Parts: sequence; C-alpha cells; structure tokens
Amino acid sequence: MEITEIITEIGVVIGIVVLCYIIGMGLKAWNKFADKWIPVMMAVCGAALGVVVFYVEPALLGEVGGIMSAIIKGAVSGLAATGLNQIKKQAQKGDA
Repeated sequence: MEITEIITEIGVVIGIVVLCYIIGMGLKAWNKFADKWIPVMMAVCGAALGVVVFYVEPALLGEVGGIMSAIIKGAVSGLAATGLNQIKKQAQKGDA
C-alpha cells in the first residue's frame, strides 16, 4: 500500500467521523431521541456511510477486506465521533 492510498483512506475515515459527529449533534439537539442511543446510532450511521463509500469508490477504504471491512471501518469511525464529543465535554469540564 502506497502512502497516497493510506492518506486517502485516512481522509475518508476522518470524513465519516465528521459526518457522524454532525449527525450526533443533531440527534442530541432533537429532544425526542434518548442520549443513551446516540453511540449506537453513530455506529450504524458510520457503517452505512462506509458501505456507501465502498460502493461509490471501493479503493477509498482500502482494497483489502471488501464490504465487511468497509462496515467495520465505518462503524468504528462513527464510534470515534462519540469519543470526540466526550473528549470535548471532559476538556470543557476542567479540573474541579
């Protein structure tokens, strides 16, 4: 795998994380959606975005692993968006 392929794959993963983060913030703002389900929805959204990217341009998520790899990479990216949100919250909390 060449460095350009690795950078492209990282860019796609970061894009999925950002999209999932935005979706998660929207779900958080929508009071009818329970907060405890947001990480699950982020995993599902990430997996769905991974599948979309796989079918649009399979090479963007790496050539090894096929559809299952795209689902896993997408789901982990979605969960990373939840982790980013928690890092932000904890950093804003500060030391008491």
